[in-house]
Amino acid sequence: MGRLASVFERTRSEGRAALITYLCAGDPDLEQTIDRVVAAGDAGADIVELGIPFSDPTADGIAIQQASERALASGTTVKKILDAVVEIRKRTSIPIMLFGYYNPILAFGEERLAREAASAGVDGVLVVDLPPEEAELLRGFLVDQHLDLVPLVAPTSTDARIDAATKIATSFLYCVSVTGVTGSQNADLSQAAERASMLQKRTGKPVAVGFGVKDAADARALSERGIDGVVVGSAIVRAGHEARSSKDGVKAIAKLIGSLRVGVDPTVQLS
Repeated sequence: MGRLASVFERTRSEGRAALITYLCAGDPDLEQTIDRVVAAGDAGADIVELGIPFSDPTADGIAIQQASERALASGTTVKKILDAVVEIRKRTSIPIMLFGYYNPILAFGEERLAREAASAGVDGVLVVDLPPEEAELLRGFLVDQHLDLVPLVAPTSTDARIDAATKIATSFLYCVSVTGVTGSQNADLSQAAERASMLQKRTGKPVAVGFGVKDAADARALSERGIDGVVVGSAIVRAGHEARSSKDGVKAIAKLIGSLRVGVDPTVQLS
């Protein structure tokens, strides 16, 4: 069992959803990214998605689009991200997923990515725009290095597509809450919870819900429905970016993640 799967086993035993948080690597630079990942773990995140910035992030809303632009402008590359993970691993053992688009991975080399990611201390990879029918090669390289591949399931996914995603998933499924982009303001989390519950029963795998989850109340609503994981990205990116300094950015991210951690735990009363 990899560390991603063990997270869900542990949080289920604790009667709560796993808190999965997103940070864009290189926003505003990789040195601060290292501090922010460590702070996320200290504040209560169970898994960190570390975004690989890309020039055309078609699944992302404005907050993460702009974070990708800032990261690319600061000179962030896949190799530099992996070097940053090496430094992160000196300070925290929180599970880390690389989250991104296929183009940078293909350009870097799938086999090379799997090998160097494993060496750096990465636990898994999620590729937003790689359909399950085309993911077997990458999956093979990842599995050879004992890394997880996490597929997405959208509201529009057919039964056949769900089955294909389940077949390649090695730890959990990521359930997109809306037919839209990250940070969506119109996410119907009640409907998303119903779909995630269906996926849990159909696939027998843990299911995390993301896109449109923004605060502790949203996290609580999903956790109380028995959803395995809650993913928060845009709200965290905004909190870091809107802070007055790098130090304040770390504090703002830690504060938000701390409140989200309370949100996923139904035994703790929300203030």
